[in-house]
Amino acid sequence: MSAAKPALWRWVSIARMSTQYECLKSADLYAEAFGIAPPPQLLEKEVWPRKQGFFIRKIGAASTDPAQPATDALPDAAAPLASEAPEASGAEAPGSPAPLGIELAQGQFGLVPRWVKSASDAKLRSTKLAVTRYETMSTSTNSRDTWLSGQRCIIPMQAFLEDDWRSGKGVPTRIARVDGKPMGVAGLWERWVKDGEEIISFTLLTVNANSHALMNRYGQNGNEKRMPAILNEGAYGAWLNAPIEKAREFMRAYPANLLLANPVQKK
Repeated sequence: MSAAKPALWRWVSIARMSTQYECLKSADLYAEAFGIAPPPQLLEKEVWPRKQGFFIRKIGAASTDPAQPATDALPDAAAPLASEAPEASGAEAPGSPAPLGIELAQGQFGLVPRWVKSASDAKLRSTKLAVTRYETMSTSTNSRDTWLSGQRCIIPMQAFLEDDWRSGKGVPTRIARVDGKPMGVAGLWERWVKDGEEIISFTLLTVNANSHALMNRYGQNGNEKRMPAILNEGAYGAWLNAPIEKAREFMRAYPANLLLANPVQKK
C-alpha cells in the first residue's frame, strides 16, 4: 500500500459532513490571504477530528468562565484584517506581523466544551463536534457558552472533502475555490482546562445547502445538505469583531460559481 492510501481510507471510514480538510499548502499563504504571520512549522496536510489544525482568533478573547464573556479591548468591528481590501491597501508581504488584535493559534479539530469532566471524555466527544450547525450554535449545550463568549475564529483551508452520493456510492470529492486561493471558514474555538491539563480546540460552522447549485449533490440522499460557512475575503475582520447580535449575518452559503469540485484520485 502506498503512503497516500492510509490517510484517504481513514477519511472514508469516518466521513461525515466536512470532517476532513486540507491546511494551506505553503506558509506564505497565511500572510498573503489573511495578513497574519505564518506558523514556524506547517502541520500535516490533511486535518480530521482530533488532529491538530490552525485557526485565527482575536487576542485575549478567551474566557474560562461561561458567565463572563470576553471584554478585552479590540479593534473596531469595521477595522479589516491586513488582507482585506487589497486594492486599497496593498497585499501584505509574506511574514508580515499580524494586525493588532489577532493571532494564528493551533488546536484540536473537534470542540471540547468547558463542562466536559475529563480528558478521556473530551476525546470521545470531540470527534462528534468537529462541525457545528450555525442554527444551533447559540442553543446547544456543546457550543452555547463558547458562542456567548465571542470566541469566533477563522479556519484557513485549501480545500475540504465531501462524499458525492449521486451514483449510490460515496465518491470522495475535493472542493476548493475556482481561483485556487485559500478559504477562510467561520468557526468557534474553546479552551478546556482541568487538573492542570489544557486542550485548545475548534469547530467549523455549517449552513444549509439544500438549494445550493453545487453542494446539494453531497451528503447521503434524504439527509439535509450542509456546507462550511465560507467567509467572503472582505468579511474576515468583521466576523471576528462583530457584536454578537450581528454575527449571524455572516452565515451564508458561498456562491457555487466560485467553487470547484474534483473526485479524489486514489494513488
